[in-house]
Amino acid sequence: MRTPQATPSQKIKPFLWFNGQAEEAARFYVSLFDDSAVTQVVRYGAAGPGPEGTAMTVAFRLAGQDFVALNGGPQFPFTEAVSFMINCDTQAEIDALWSQLSDGGTPGQCGWLKDRYGLSWQVVPTELPALLRGPDAAGTARVMQALFGMHKIDIETLRQAQAGSELVIG
Repeated sequence: MRTPQATPSQKIKPFLWFNGQAEEAARFYVSLFDDSAVTQVVRYGAAGPGPEGTAMTVAFRLAGQDFVALNGGPQFPFTEAVSFMINCDTQAEIDALWSQLSDGGTPGQCGWLKDRYGLSWQVVPTELPALLRGPDAAGTARVMQALFGMHKIDIETLRQAQAGSELVIG
């Protein structure tokens, strides 16, 4: 008789360094996506180095992807060199996630933003790669031009750009 094996954990997990906001950030992020939960919080004890009882690490899942957040201090802030891309099927999904993630954060160009914790995200339509690699080079150029004029991405504007319609970016 064979003994059942435990489900293997995800081999590679993003590990995010926060300055005292790991638990707050994890709870915020899991509120935005289906199949998401805070799965474990390990708290500092009397030995520190953080204040006793505060979160040291927070394990959480976002849309089925495992993450770990650490309250490590101010030494290593986030930069745009690492971001998380969210593929969205609809404009409504882009609008909702953009609004929630950018609240208290900073909008960037081409669907990028920094959230209130300084973490960078890309909120993009699932069809963006197809719009950028179409067979019509002029259409692809128009999509790029339209994209560079946007903060939050508007799918219909990109479709119109690819088709050669008059661009109205606002």
